[in-house]
Formats: sequence, C-alpha cells, structure tokens
Amino acid sequence: MPKTPSSYFSRRNLLKFTGLGLIGGSYLGHAPATTAATTLTADQALTRLMEGNKRFISGKAIGVDRTLTRIQEVAKGQNPFAVLLSCADSRVPGELIFDQGFGDLFVTRVAGNFIDDNLLGSIEFATQGLGAPLIFVLGHERCGAVQAAVAAVKDGKAFPGHLADFVEAIRPAVEQVKDQPGDLVENAIKANVLRQVERLKLSQPIIGKLVEASKVKVVGGRYDLDSGEVTLFT
Repeated sequence: MPKTPSSYFSRRNLLKFTGLGLIGGSYLGHAPATTAATTLTADQALTRLMEGNKRFISGKAIGVDRTLTRIQEVAKGQNPFAVLLSCADSRVPGELIFDQGFGDLFVTRVAGNFIDDNLLGSIEFATQGLGAPLIFVLGHERCGAVQAAVAAVKDGKAFPGHLADFVEAIRPAVEQVKDQPGDLVENAIKANVLRQVERLKLSQPIIGKLVEASKVKVVGGRYDLDSGEVTLFT
C-alpha cells in the first residue's frame, strides 16, 4: 500500500483557512457567488478531456474558450472542471493537448508529476474550494525525471542540488518495477503515475474524504510525445 502523504493542512490551520474562506471558496481567486462551480460529473469531465485530446491529435483542435470575452469572463472567478497534475516538461502543455481554454483546467506541474505537500495543498484547494470533480495525473513518454530515477536505481548515479529531491520522490516507483519484464523507463512511468493516483485517493483530511463520498475521482494516464495521444491507465 503506498504511503499516504502528510496533510498540507494541520487541523488548526484547516480551521483557520476555513474561517478565512479558503476552503469555503472566497479566497485565492475562488469564483464569487455569481460564478457557479462546474456542473459536470467526474465521468463527464473525463470524457470532455479525452474528446479534446482526440481533436488535438486529429488536427481539429478548436481552441476552446480562448477569446478575449472568455478571458474577461474568468477574470471574475474560476470554476475549472478538472485538476491536472502533470510533468513540467515543456512538451506537455496540458491545455493544448486536451484542447481546453482559459479557466477550464487547474494545472499543477512538477518534473516527474509527483505530489508533495505544496502540490497537495493546491489540489485540495481546486477540489474542495473550487469544486473540480476530477483529478488527472499525467505522465509522459521518455520522462527525463523518471529516466534520472532509473539511473539512480540501476547505476547508483547521484544528482546535484535539488535534482536529487525529485529523483528520490520517483525512486519508489522504479524500485517497484525494476525486476519486471519490458522497458524499465516505460514501466516506471506507469508505476509512478499509478502510485500518485493511489496516494491522492488516500490523502487526508480532504481529498480522500471527497473520493470516499464520490465527489472526486482520481485517474491517471500517459502522454505520447510522438503522437500527442493520451492513454488512460485507470
């Protein structure tokens, strides 16, 4: 069973932020009362993402909601229909590969698409505060962060500075699949995504409860750098 990450909020801070309106939705740019949260279910949100990716790879992207009118509309408040946890790789721009526009996705990015307490707090805000019903963890082909973790496990390679931090965060996924047949990097990319999915599902005190109450769904997938296609793992 994957280790559940520590909560970004202590009980005391959770109560304090609730009082300030962070969790209730009146802080950090949450949509005002006049801007309703998305009405999409998690399954509908996932369908919308995957349909957008189909448009993207077929060359029929429509650039959803990227007009000046839309910019001015979301300036008043945001109601994203999904949270995307993806790699910081410059070749994996979430809004483009899913053909979405301003205000549609709450995107968190870090090399190796893993969660730490800071990213977890952002995702908690997007789900509890903004009402996004779907969290999508997206890994990608030939991920450099995963390749580095593989080198650390297989060859004992050491990395300088804070590069070592994300390598150590991904190392458990590599260890999990190092003896499996097939390409180790590809296997580790999938294992890392699924590990983050499970960690999010178990995360307390916010996301795990939303998942248990069927208010939030967490899924994972892989982006193909060569074709632009997103494949679901879960």
